[in-house]
Amino acid sequence: MAATGFIWDEKCFWHFGGNYALLAPVGGLVQPLAAGGLPEAPETKRRLKNLMDVTGLSRELACQSAPAATHEDLLRVHPKTYLDKFKALSDQGGGELGLRTPFGPGAYEIAALSAGLVTEALESVLKGKYKNAYALSRPPGHHCMPDWPNGFCLLANIAIAIKAAQAKGLFERIAVVDWDVHHGNGTEHIFYDQADVLTISIHQERCYPQDTGTLEKQGEGAGLGANMNIPLPPGAGHKTYLEVMERLVTPKLKQFQPDLVIVACGFDASGVDPLSRMMCTAETYRLMTEQLMTLGNGRLVAAHEGGYSEMYVPFCGHALLEQLSGSMIKAADPLAKRLEGQQPNDKVQAFYSGLIGEMVDFFGL
Repeated sequence: MAATGFIWDEKCFWHFGGNYALLAPVGGLVQPLAAGGLPEAPETKRRLKNLMDVTGLSRELACQSAPAATHEDLLRVHPKTYLDKFKALSDQGGGELGLRTPFGPGAYEIAALSAGLVTEALESVLKGKYKNAYALSRPPGHHCMPDWPNGFCLLANIAIAIKAAQAKGLFERIAVVDWDVHHGNGTEHIFYDQADVLTISIHQERCYPQDTGTLEKQGEGAGLGANMNIPLPPGAGHKTYLEVMERLVTPKLKQFQPDLVIVACGFDASGVDPLSRMMCTAETYRLMTEQLMTLGNGRLVAAHEGGYSEMYVPFCGHALLEQLSGSMIKAADPLAKRLEGQQPNDKVQAFYSGLIGEMVDFFGL
């Protein structure tokens, strides 16, 4: 049996949102795009799986689907009123709830399946079926509040998976490391007062949502100190992200001692993503994964979140999965030289290092 699970389902690629041109609703002077819809499109995920099939990496992983999250699983995070409203609109052919979350017919079932993929990935590692796992979940989930979907996220996938595993007594402490370029506001909100779930978000400052993700938000009540926001100015690149992992994320995880680490795995901090202004490369994701594999008792789960470059996301994901599985199969990064040549110069890099140093002092690490 392969040590790495890859949990995916073709049905998740069939979710769609209409009537948007990038982030603007179609209408008035905004005409539809030729490709149509939101930047959260199936091709970024489908092309990752396609690349894995072509290189042969898929054959070295334990690829499987999983059942949808049960209604009981969903109710641990989302109120019945929201689930009923979502299901009814989905059955009627689709529509939009919250902010920037349009969907078509059957979206409720596809979103529940996406949450089920993450739940299966998490539980399979906690139970020892796999050493680590990757869930190619879609639609994403880290922006979704209990009763307010937003930012392409219709159900809180990671939170649903964590609470399902918690109900089964599968862990004592768990940590979420969110390196999607946008703040993981939904996951933060859901666990904000819990001491047994550490939430860490590395994100571009004031990108999305613009009013969340600040340093001082460290949890409340029993959860005080169990939430860590690491907002970075635009332009932070490969070295900055690795330094953040080394000086902020790793010490916090060692302090917390989780039974497992789950990554909210967005690839939208890459240097060619249309929705951010960061400068990460495929190698950035490989090396961040390598660092996390030594923590959480060596148990690591990644759940796919954002990433909107159809061309580049597959190479970032492939690099992560190469590291996760220990495979010798490589997919050479076609943009490596270009992005390496655009990284911050020494003076700018010193600015980022100084900023990280201030955060180290702020968090007392």
